Amino acid sequence: MATLEIKGKMFEVDGDGFLTDPAIWNDEVAQLFAEADGINELTDKHWAIIKIIRNNFEEKGNAPMVRTICKETGLKLKEIYELFPLGPARGACRVAGLPKPDGCV
Repeated sequence: MATLEIKGKMFEVDGDGFLTDPAIWNDEVAQLFAEADGINELTDKHWAIIKIIRNNFEEKGNAPMVRTICKETGLKLKEIYELFPLGPARGACRVAGLPKPDGCV
């Protein structure tokens, strides 16, 4: 198991930097992971995406399809990539504290 240190806090992560225990996630963890990914401030649009991802994970055990994120937020895919430069799977799911999504390379 790998560990990742962000601003003096240690997190157990997989080889791609995703939390191994989504239960330890909270708003502070999201902010720390966002900053580590180059996102200085989480806006309301960021939080809307994170909320959809977290809710889907808690209800269904996996991340939602990007179409679902676009539909529920009203954002275009391009806007999601502007908010999360690493993309909806690698960036948004990582900030949301999920394990690495299936099919994410």
